[in-house]
Amino acid sequence: MRSWGVTVVCAVIVVVAGCVQGHTHHLHNTHKEREADGSRSPRDHAHYEGGEHHVEFDHEAILGSTKEAEEYDQLPPAEAKRRLEVLLLKMDRNNDKTIDRKELHSWILRSFRMLSEEESAERMDEVDEDEDGYVTWAEYISETYGINDPDDQKLLEKEDQAEEQRLLREDRQLFNTADKNIDGRLDEEEFLAFSHPEEHPDMLPVILEQTLEEKDTNKDGNIDFQEYIGDKEKYLAGKTDEEMKLRQQRFLSFDFDGDAMLSQDELLFMMKTDHNKDIAEDEVDHLFAAADDDGDDLLSFLEVLEHHDVFVGSEATDYGDHLHNLDRFEDEL
Repeated sequence: MRSWGVTVVCAVIVVVAGCVQGHTHHLHNTHKEREADGSRSPRDHAHYEGGEHHVEFDHEAILGSTKEAEEYDQLPPAEAKRRLEVLLLKMDRNNDKTIDRKELHSWILRSFRMLSEEESAERMDEVDEDEDGYVTWAEYISETYGINDPDDQKLLEKEDQAEEQRLLREDRQLFNTADKNIDGRLDEEEFLAFSHPEEHPDMLPVILEQTLEEKDTNKDGNIDFQEYIGDKEKYLAGKTDEEMKLRQQRFLSFDFDGDAMLSQDELLFMMKTDHNKDIAEDEVDHLFAAADDDGDDLLSFLEVLEHHDVFVGSEATDYGDHLHNLDRFEDEL
């Protein structure tokens, strides 16, 4: 069984890490928990963690579904290859029986969108208590925060729950913005915008406002580098010099006027930058390195099928993972 899955597709935005303990289903835990400087999304964490590459990420990036990726783990290799070949025919836009980098990149971005839709639909099923196809604010806070009365102020009166107060306020802002027809409830499309606000341009001004409220500690309307990374001691824990340089470079890349601060316009531009494209490019590089055996910078169908365990997995993948885990266990002994 998979112990993790690809989560929300997120653009690069600046938010503080932190979630509400005890509310394991909190809708926005994923985008609250990213790196404090905003340079890594939960999808990055699913891709690489502890310096190791996760094969589950590869499978979901090709299949566009956590459920299907889990199903492939149970398939005999022959069946996994047969299904993968069907996908290759769809991926091969110019029908030349090879997959180039552009085709693979487009396919992975498609998968990211599908993963977001799948996660949003699953979350909506949890929250939609009366199963009418809509989520009201009362349903959301009941399932997420345990508040049965939308007018209940007890939660907000407790000093030790200030973090939940902030999250509740931010969720309300996002809910109202996603509710395009202002009918007090979210349909499937509106709930997708609510659950994945970083992917929807109309939601970005609200995220910008929340970011400034949380990160702009001196309240000058800008974000300097110290504010960008947050708690310096906590941020530096476990970071290499190279990682720190990359964070600084990213900050400077959006500081267009060179004043050592990110203005609201610069922050908004950063938020509009599709981080998923960068993640997809990294995944393309990884898959080509794993499967382009002849080094021609094209993936033939045969090359992909011979490396089906990298792209979609099968029973053989699980067996290989098991052997790998045994080797690691023996090394530790």
